[in-house]
Amino acid sequence: MQWSQEEEERAREKATENSLVRVQPEDQDKYEREASKYWNEFYNTHKNNFFKDRNWLFLEFPEILPKGRKNQINKEEKSSYPVKLNATNSCTNVGFPGMFEEGKDYCQNNLVDGLTSVEGHSYNKNQAEPVTDNKHVKNCEQEPVKQESFPGSGATYRILEVGCGAGNSAFPILKVICNTPGAFLYCCDFASGAVELVKSHLSYNSAWCSAFVHDVCDDSLPYPFPDEIQDVILLVFVLSAIHPDRMQGVVSRLAKLLKPGGMLLFRDYGRYDTSQLRFKKGRCLSENFYVRGDGTRVYFFTEDEVHNMFTLAGLVEVQNLVDRRLQVNRKKKVKMQRVWIQGKFQKPFQPPQHSR
Repeated sequence: MQWSQEEEERAREKATENSLVRVQPEDQDKYEREASKYWNEFYNTHKNNFFKDRNWLFLEFPEILPKGRKNQINKEEKSSYPVKLNATNSCTNVGFPGMFEEGKDYCQNNLVDGLTSVEGHSYNKNQAEPVTDNKHVKNCEQEPVKQESFPGSGATYRILEVGCGAGNSAFPILKVICNTPGAFLYCCDFASGAVELVKSHLSYNSAWCSAFVHDVCDDSLPYPFPDEIQDVILLVFVLSAIHPDRMQGVVSRLAKLLKPGGMLLFRDYGRYDTSQLRFKKGRCLSENFYVRGDGTRVYFFTEDEVHNMFTLAGLVEVQNLVDRRLQVNRKKKVKMQRVWIQGKFQKPFQPPQHSR
């Protein structure tokens, strides 16, 4: 959807109004120091029941998979990606299936005998995997685990997801790559509770995946693999949770992990998204940076900010756009104007070094 000039101006005024009262400096320091504590509390409370699996990833980011596998996915599973809404479902996401990043604030899925319908599949509300997909899970679990010098060292195609949470991106990806020879997924989060949720999931298997705790803001912490081995890095709704002063360092460090020609795929909150405008006074940390009631933080980006960060890290912009969508909660008769920034950035191929 396109915003009118009047809508843009109203959104700007609302953001200015809710930014007038700032969080006290001592509390801002606390939210920075204890960021991992607040996210651990979030996952201890919600487990894997808050966010929906991001089955839309392959539509927006086909670059996640090797070229041959992309074509196969399009043929095999194209029909399964669009959200299938029941007549009794109270929530409609116009034009963008599966995208409810603040899910439980907006709508609830229908529950029947302990099952919920998401993305056209039936899920047990206490589990994250489709109840109809047990055969697939068992087949993946039976593969032997190879001894390696580091996890995934024998892989030919590697994906790193930063900020994996409870696995809402990891498991849709794993469902595909366990049938893709040579593919391996790394996923990390600085909330140890989130990583435990991933590793305890029935679909987790160290033959295709390595989940680990990592604070991307701490440059002194080594990754469990060398630089320049990642084909794809996924950074989805993660950078916004980091203090703005530390974002550039995070992006620059991640760029070093990419192979020449590798892609960093980015999606996050855009300026004047509904979730920004509904903050009350006193929740603003700094310009366009807020703290939620549970202590977790969120920043709202512009295209220019994203462009500058990733290009300063030495990456080439392939895509950088504002995605404005209208979400409608029919039951509550509420319309929400969502704004996201989506970008694709490539590490340039290094020129060949000529011997003297």
